[in-house]
Amino acid sequence: MFNKILIANRGEIACRVIKTARKMGIKTVAVYSDADKHALHVKMADEAVHIGPPPANQSYIVIDKIMAAIRETGAQAVHPGYGFLSENPKFAQALEAEGVAFVGPPVKAIEAMGDKITSKKIAQEAGVSTVPGYMGLIEDADEAVKISGEIGYPVMIKASAGGGGKGMRIAWNDQEAREGFESSKNEAANSFGDDRIFIEKFVTQPRHIEIQVLCDAHGNGIYLGERECSIQRRNQKVVEEAPSPFLDEATRKAMGEQAVALAKAVGYASAGTVEFIVDGSKNFYFLEMNTRLQVEHPVTELITGIDLVEQMLRVANGEPLSITQDDVKLTGWAIENRLYAEDPYRNFLPSIGRLSRYRPPLELAAGPLLKNGKWQGDAPEGMTAVRNDTGVFEGGEISMYYDPMIAKLCTWAPTRAEAIEAMRDALDAFEVEGIGHNLPFLSAVMDHPKFVAGDMTTAFIAEEYPEGFEGVALSELALRRIAASAAAMHRVDEIRRTRVSGRMDNHERHVGEDWVVSLQGEDFPVTISADHEGSTVRFADGSSHRVSSDWTPGDQLAEITVDGSKLVLKVGQITQGFRIRSRGADLKVHVRTPRQAELVKLMPEKVAPDTSKLLLCPMPGLIVKVNVEVGEEVEEGQALCTVEAMKMENILRAERKGVVAKINAVPGDSLAVDEVIMEFE
Repeated sequence: MFNKILIANRGEIACRVIKTARKMGIKTVAVYSDADKHALHVKMADEAVHIGPPPANQSYIVIDKIMAAIRETGAQAVHPGYGFLSENPKFAQALEAEGVAFVGPPVKAIEAMGDKITSKKIAQEAGVSTVPGYMGLIEDADEAVKISGEIGYPVMIKASAGGGGKGMRIAWNDQEAREGFESSKNEAANSFGDDRIFIEKFVTQPRHIEIQVLCDAHGNGIYLGERECSIQRRNQKVVEEAPSPFLDEATRKAMGEQAVALAKAVGYASAGTVEFIVDGSKNFYFLEMNTRLQVEHPVTELITGIDLVEQMLRVANGEPLSITQDDVKLTGWAIENRLYAEDPYRNFLPSIGRLSRYRPPLELAAGPLLKNGKWQGDAPEGMTAVRNDTGVFEGGEISMYYDPMIAKLCTWAPTRAEAIEAMRDALDAFEVEGIGHNLPFLSAVMDHPKFVAGDMTTAFIAEEYPEGFEGVALSELALRRIAASAAAMHRVDEIRRTRVSGRMDNHERHVGEDWVVSLQGEDFPVTISADHEGSTVRFADGSSHRVSSDWTPGDQLAEITVDGSKLVLKVGQITQGFRIRSRGADLKVHVRTPRQAELVKLMPEKVAPDTSKLLLCPMPGLIVKVNVEVGEEVEEGQALCTVEAMKMENILRAERKGVVAKINAVPGDSLAVDEVIMEFE
């Protein structure tokens, strides 16, 4: 086995590879840009080599710089993670020429299957059902529009060398095809150094299901079940699970055998993923093959007990697979939620800044069920596991230069319902402050009836949140439970304040019993009766809740028992109350005396400033294109400019008809959130 490997990547996947290497007794080398000098993967590795400025095309995807780091450290093998150079055949060739092992498939397999166009041709020749499309290269936007019309809208415009949602656009008409082609081409060039584009039919109401394959250089190949990846936004996965709630055993077997046959046809050796689109009748169509480790690989590891990174290292070392298809046992259910540095209340736009607070839930392993990397029997009822793959830490910065994903939170349980409930609890306990993040949205998805029923397609987010995510409106019972908890916490807070101020001694009680709790537009008059074991909070209609907790003022996470059931709240102090976040809801909860509540109703509401004649930058980013000029009349939906952030291009469009009065930014300008890009008459 190798003594030292270099990880040609960053963030959580670099940390993930380091963990397995450490377990196997292999030393690790990290590489880092200026922006990642203090990153977690740098701290975890045994050695670290600086490779250049923050932009990936000046550091992480510059082959010569990675090769120099290999020579400097004497690494015997390179694990590429995903993205960056992981599917670049030139990188694999450079390693081969240097006598360094590539922890991935052979060059020919990368060339054959890593290229989306070539892989489709091979799949067709192998008799695999594929999605209709144009497999040739497309020269310009005019040709893209012509081809799209011939295929029939809607179409998917995709980068040939793409992955991770980069360089992908859905077009429903000629204008979107033209704009999508140009944006996909630019993103592909910036992210992969390859701007080739192809177009295929976009299958409506699809499910995105992928098969994990594992092959060695001795002709052995197996599949490790499937992953359901249908919940996506901007063509990038957000929630994954294994197995799929949709497939039956016969379909799983057919897809798995077809995936392995395709891998063997190109001499594949390593872990890889064959992606399919599956329709409502369980007909499946080959989409593409990712010749690398997938972001969502942890859910497969959780249901099979197989460490995919370890298997990749062993295959790269020339070892035959020690696992046969008969050894693969799918046990329980696993769910992965991707924590992104993006604001769901602002249409999931990227967010950067410092993590002033980052406290993941406690990780729990289902270790007793595993022996030699294999499941032993069925899982006992009630057992759960929590796993968090991350590349950040409290106090660290989220940069504008890289992908916005900062962690992958996974739960495992014997059944899907139990795995979902474990995920709900884990999300409630996950503390993140300092940046916009999608934890509230993930919580909302876990409670959504369609997700709970397993009834979702890749259009889930667009269909269920057509106007964007605006938080969750909690039920009356949930509001009352939170109101009772807030009242009890406020009482504890008031007692502390009176003791600190000297207004309370052992013989007198100056904290009132009557309060009005206001949240989500409702007022709840309550009366609190406290004893040594908790509080009884009575509402005006005669109902009551029993509340107990060891919460103390200043704690940002409150674990409360309400009527015998656990309730986890993220808590922040505001004037006369708390900011409380729970199950996708973000609430301002005010706890006031009855007299204060009366007076508040007399206060005038603050009117928001009128920004209707301004185009504001919705995220920190770089202006790459301005499409209009001063004095130009624009129509509703017309492209005004393009902002690039976290490797994604975002086209900003006119919300209504108007005339451009002033343009304040030019291509190359870096703007902060809400800076004015242009003004209208």
